[in-house]
Amino acid sequence: MNPAQPDMVRRSLLGLGLAALAVGGRPGTALGAPVGDAAFDRLLARYVRTGKDGINRVDYAVWRAAPADRETLGGYIRTLQAVWPKILSEKQRMAFWINLYNAETLRVVLDAYPVRSIRAIRPTLVSVGPWKAKTLTVDGERLSLDDIENRILRGGFGDPRIHYALNCASLGCPDLMARTWRGDTLAVDLDRAARAYVNHPRGVRITPRGLVLSSIYRWYRTDFGGGDAAILAHLATFADPSLRAVLDSRPGIVGYDYDWSLNDV
Repeated sequence: MNPAQPDMVRRSLLGLGLAALAVGGRPGTALGAPVGDAAFDRLLARYVRTGKDGINRVDYAVWRAAPADRETLGGYIRTLQAVWPKILSEKQRMAFWINLYNAETLRVVLDAYPVRSIRAIRPTLVSVGPWKAKTLTVDGERLSLDDIENRILRGGFGDPRIHYALNCASLGCPDLMARTWRGDTLAVDLDRAARAYVNHPRGVRITPRGLVLSSIYRWYRTDFGGGDAAILAHLATFADPSLRAVLDSRPGIVGYDYDWSLNDV
């Protein structure tokens, strides 16, 4: 093979908006294999629907009954696991890990469906939810959903907007976007996802006593600045004018809430 060909292949694929992977002598990877986001796009467009409450929901029952589409999802996850993320740009790499997390979460729920909550999926007797199970292998490393969220994404990128991109199959969670995440639109899509969540009652609810926030802002408090003032400043960044006016009055945070019910149609 001409030494210049790998770069030519990568440039060609990236020009189409697809990440490519390089071999580098590593087993289990194929030069120029695309990530295959188009297949995941089609699945998300088919099964993700916005409910009357403004929350994106998944038609798990219909998807579960479609073996070909379940296999397409499995194939997409296998393709992602063959990628060598180190060759990707920072934005492409973040999009890659978000897509892998969301796709694997869908697979786990579909395999266990029907369930009322993802927390009921317990790989071991002491598990609460599937997040600790190492079901994925990327670049030779066994990984869990927890590894991707906390060590790779939170630990590696330090961007609080990551929380608006990851979907844990629950009504209290930020929406599952109805298309794949991509490096070239990442910043715009993260801001859009943040605004959608912050301005929805499951993100911020105004009560006569003060604000009730999503438990995300309590669980990951340090990601949002560590204190109430920092959290409110973060919310104000993405708040619509009506919510921004409330935040400007410096209300107190009186509680946190989260709905673990499955984001089923």
